[in-house]
Amino acid sequence: MRFAPFTDAAVAAKFRSLPEPLRLPMLRLRQAILDVAAANAEIGPLTETLKWGEPAWLPERPRTGTTVRADALKGSSTHYALYVHCQTSLIETFRRHYPEQFGYDGSRALIFAVGSEPSAEPLAHCIALALTYHRWVKR
Repeated sequence: MRFAPFTDAAVAAKFRSLPEPLRLPMLRLRQAILDVAAANAEIGPLTETLKWGEPAWLPERPRTGTTVRADALKGSSTHYALYVHCQTSLIETFRRHYPEQFGYDGSRALIFAVGSEPSAEPLAHCIALALTYHRWVKR
């Protein structure tokens, strides 16, 4: 698998600092986020940055979607997460669509284990829902 080059030096440094077992799965998750955005004209280009010390991606176009973040679970070298804003309905929506495919952390994250790759299509759907959140959420 080829990975897109980093557009932010701080994000690249964060990935280099990850424990070895997490680096490749986190790179795959990052690439999935970038691929979903590239394949969906509604999302458009993403900004890659650090938010709260975690790699984060958000659509450059305003009012498109919410920021998604990814990082190792605190203190773990075997689990990592895709975080969304906890005051959205995203995790509730993900649970409705995929009750058994992911681990969940409250209203803020999908949880993954090293060695157990998340299913590509459900993951891509969840990423797309987050990156288009402001386009479909009822206000």
